[in-house]
Amino acid sequence: MRKLIMWNIITLDGYFEGEQNWDLSFHEAIWGEELEKLSIEQLRSADYLVFGRVTYEGMAVHWTKALQGEVAELGEIAVLMNKIPKLVFSRTLKTVDWNNSTLFKENASAEIAKLKAQDGGDLYVFGSADLSETFINDDLFDEYRTGIAPVILGNGRPLFPQRITPRNLSLISTQQLSTGGVVLKYTK
Repeated sequence: MRKLIMWNIITLDGYFEGEQNWDLSFHEAIWGEELEKLSIEQLRSADYLVFGRVTYEGMAVHWTKALQGEVAELGEIAVLMNKIPKLVFSRTLKTVDWNNSTLFKENASAEIAKLKAQDGGDLYVFGSADLSETFINDDLFDEYRTGIAPVILGNGRPLFPQRITPRNLSLISTQQLSTGGVVLKYTK
């Protein structure tokens, strides 16, 4: 069976973006060789990347430009981000144009549950806080992976809103990074 894995980078005070969409300047504080290696490992193990509308739109622009050399990005990550099939859950998008993307308008949790029941590689949710909230409340995540940047942002959008169902998790690993960040992995 496949696993549904949440992967996000947050600040020490719990924000996954600043006050504006795509305010991710704190990512630079955690990025380095170790996180690059982890990113490649995760992408190589992924059968699907799962996005909500806002994250999909930003990722599509960024990684398409990276593949075309318009953004200075790491080559293998850009190739994998563009190659891996993407599942996009949105009630407002009419089409999805990023390579290997499929749009779903309804029943995100039901679609993910069907895919999880099949054999294959993992499903990764990047960003997508609203969609992640749905999956948390429907108890679909098998693993939570969080990179903590050594930054106190002071304000922004929290990764875990107050509307989620409480649950206890078990720590399965920690990885201290040379940048001062930490990667934590939890399972339910």
